[in-house]
Amino acid sequence: MTTRKKVIVIGGGFGGLQLVKKLDEEMFDVLLIDKINHHQFQPLFYQVATSQIEPSNVSFPFRHIFNTKSNVHIRLAELTRIFPKLNKISTTIGDFEYDYLVIAIGCKTNFFGNSNIRQHSLTLKTTYDAINIRNHILQTFESIASVKEEDKEALRNLVIVGAGPTGVELAGAFAEIRNNILPKDYPRIDFSKFNVILVEGSKNTLNSMSINAQTSSKKYLQKMGVQLLTETFVEDYDGLTLTLKNGDQIKTKTVIWAAGVTANQVEGLPQNSFAHGNRIRVDRVNKVAETENIFAIGDIAYMETPLYPKGHPQVANVAINQGKNLTNNLKRISQGKPLTEYEYRDLGSMATIGRNQAVVDFPFLRFKGYFAWFVWMFLHLMLILSVRNKIFIFINWAWGYITKDSALRLILTQTNESDTSAN
Repeated sequence: MTTRKKVIVIGGGFGGLQLVKKLDEEMFDVLLIDKINHHQFQPLFYQVATSQIEPSNVSFPFRHIFNTKSNVHIRLAELTRIFPKLNKISTTIGDFEYDYLVIAIGCKTNFFGNSNIRQHSLTLKTTYDAINIRNHILQTFESIASVKEEDKEALRNLVIVGAGPTGVELAGAFAEIRNNILPKDYPRIDFSKFNVILVEGSKNTLNSMSINAQTSSKKYLQKMGVQLLTETFVEDYDGLTLTLKNGDQIKTKTVIWAAGVTANQVEGLPQNSFAHGNRIRVDRVNKVAETENIFAIGDIAYMETPLYPKGHPQVANVAINQGKNLTNNLKRISQGKPLTEYEYRDLGSMATIGRNQAVVDFPFLRFKGYFAWFVWMFLHLMLILSVRNKIFIFINWAWGYITKDSALRLILTQTNESDTSAN
């Protein structure tokens, strides 16, 4: 009987999840290491942040996903260092040896070296971040209802920095609940004075998409009452005042930073293994430069190909398909067969700006409006099907669509025991 190879996968995002699910149980023992115990469906974080769906609908425990795979083992830990010559890694819970190592730890928010912005702004990279934003926003409305008039200005300005898909979807969702839902909960608050402000350094929203998507998204946002500040850069934020590089200032206690990402740090790899943005340089089979049995997939991987000489876009489909391709190649390595090179086939991009409003760029077709929104919903349901029965998400969306409301506006924060009383 052939001894099974030991594969360590660091990170259970889209790429890591696909790899672990598809590795041959007869050929590989798999150790999945992640600092959290669940897979996070990031495309729908903004809906958790805006109280449209529950966190459990976008967070899927690894032990449940892999409870039928006897060759998969899971540990909660963080990678601290790789020792390529020893085929070993160090983590916060100890050392582990491998035959093959796969790095799939993705990216983190890029604050461009500004420690004040890092300290005082909100981000949307994890389920916890989404819950934190939801708590913060709902607590903000509670504060508006109770503080003195002179203290309300900073509470009335919600600023989102970065008009990529995350920023645009957040801005549209917050504008929608401000216009249609929250006035029912807070009838004494004048929501015409509550501002949703979207700040973007380039000329356009959705700058990486087509002109049609850029123009349409801008039109949708403005129709919903979002204030757009394009060609505008942020200088600093101290928790109360957002300072722009043109000298303007905005009083706000809510800044959501969605202005870019940088790869998570990895210690121990050869210096020449890194490209711009801390991404790990890999070849066409995702093998890390200057190593023999270490691979990187997904957002953290930088692969130059004829179609993408500056690296692939950091999107879910790239990670998923790199994971699938590497699954096949690890098997081929063990069997001494030729390897299959990876190339990304762009299936298009999309963003939703609110109820019945979305933009879709397919390679062969570009469209907007209600049909685009329906396509966005359908494709996200199909994508989430890989980890959960889509009916739970569909029920939430359908109910919200029919009622224009949800009952998910819970503030879930720790309260001192002395501040509570039993009823």
